[in-house]
Amino acid sequence: MNKKTMVIGASENPYRYSYKAVRMLIEYGHEVLAIGKKEGKIENIPIITGLPHAKDIHTVTLYIGKQHQPEYYQYLTEIVQPKRIIFNPGTENEELETIARTKSIEVLHHCTLIMLRSKEF
Repeated sequence: MNKKTMVIGASENPYRYSYKAVRMLIEYGHEVLAIGKKEGKIENIPIITGLPHAKDIHTVTLYIGKQHQPEYYQYLTEIVQPKRIIFNPGTENEELETIARTKSIEVLHHCTLIMLRSKEF
């Protein structure tokens, strides 16, 4: 099943896990919305800056540290309202997790790449 996914922290740098995640999500047939600090492209997916209007997002996968997440709290929990947020290793944030859970958003501590490969996504 295709899960429309927002990748926050997307980068054109092929050595970054966010880059690998966008490519793998595409490979596995998921629609991707890539959000990053700088505009760019990963294959045919544009990297968008800011907080774009996004509808029907199933999963948000985070590739930004805790210190950069507060600007996304309201955006994610009140506007995007995904079904789940994946906190990839190094992105854990108890405050955002608590806010998400109060909005009935599933919270996962996992690696998007491993989830895709093991068909847990």
